[in-house]
Amino acid sequence: MTPAMVERDERVVMVENASYRLACSVISFGLLMDVMYRSWVRHEAPWDLMGLVILGGVVATAYQWSNRVLGPRWAKSTAVIMVSAAVVAVLVVLLMRGLLKR
Repeated sequence: MTPAMVERDERVVMVENASYRLACSVISFGLLMDVMYRSWVRHEAPWDLMGLVILGGVVATAYQWSNRVLGPRWAKSTAVIMVSAAVVAVLVVLLMRGLLKR
């Protein structure tokens, strides 16, 4: 009797997960580019698209948290990223309103 062919092994799962991660990055950054274009060029409020980007991050984080895979440095790096993003957002708003000299 010959052994049955294995259709899915660890390598297949690893490649699939890597492709999903790449696709999610492309979609997220594409949405961010669309948000920037709508805001700066068309002067629209793209909160619906920005909500999708934020919701995607929240879903991924919640899933990782529920499966207890977040490392001990997660909170520190998340705090640093959030503070950095807030500083950049404030600077962009001040530049757009002309309150900062270029």
